[in-house]
Amino acid sequence: MILVTGATGQLGTAVRALVPNALTPGRDTLDLADPAGLPAVIARLEPTAIINCAAYTAVDAAEDDEATATSINGAAVAVLAAAAATRRIPFVTFSTDYVFDGTNASPYLESSPTNPINAYGRSKLAGERAALAAYPAALVIRTSWVYSGTHRNFVTAIVARAATKPVNVVADQTGCPTFAPDLAAAALQAMRLGGSGLLHLTNDGATTWFELARASCAAAGIDPERVQPIRTEDYPTRAQRPRYSVLGSERHAAIGVEPLRSWRDTLAEAVGGPARNIAS
Repeated sequence: MILVTGATGQLGTAVRALVPNALTPGRDTLDLADPAGLPAVIARLEPTAIINCAAYTAVDAAEDDEATATSINGAAVAVLAAAAATRRIPFVTFSTDYVFDGTNASPYLESSPTNPINAYGRSKLAGERAALAAYPAALVIRTSWVYSGTHRNFVTAIVARAATKPVNVVADQTGCPTFAPDLAAAALQAMRLGGSGLLHLTNDGATTWFELARASCAAAGIDPERVQPIRTEDYPTRAQRPRYSVLGSERHAAIGVEPLRSWRDTLAEAVGGPARNIAS
């Protein structure tokens, strides 16, 4: 059976919907914050594949606790990959567009040089390198701006806020929104096709947070004019974000993964789910 870590999170929930008989131990059983304890749990579970959806994702908090972020996103990933290598079973883990510095003027490919500008990005890059060093057959999927209709995320939060008041959203950061159910399906397809190494997976199309917010409101039947643009400088955060982190791929065809649909075609599903009613 497939072991899915982080099965109650946004991406884990999407994977679990497609693999209903998966092994889904909770944090009390399998805790990535305790890398040393992982091998014994995996040995007991005897999975036929491992899909790691668990991660430390608090981008701003990581600036003040990089050690914990790196333990979860780096050291624990190395242990999971090594366990999969020992058993010669598929291993999939997820990384981020934040491994890039945002200075490109064209999409980042799998072969593009990395240069993270925040602690979260460094921790995820550590996990990428550790996974592939421990298990060259591992599949490391970079993605970005993930949202769904099941959990609170940027899309659902904006819709909830804009329903009652105007909101300001950064308009000078560009990336690729990714719908968790589409990402989950593509990741499973890549795994079953025997994909390995780095792979970029996002929904089709690049946009800004501001444009994504307006499109989300429109899909929810809320006046998009409630969303107004601001600069990054007007919304300071603890961690620096890349201004341009669009992901492209030079490996889709080689692996055989079908391109994901446009992110615009997913918004009705995202805002129509239960997360639409989550308070801001």
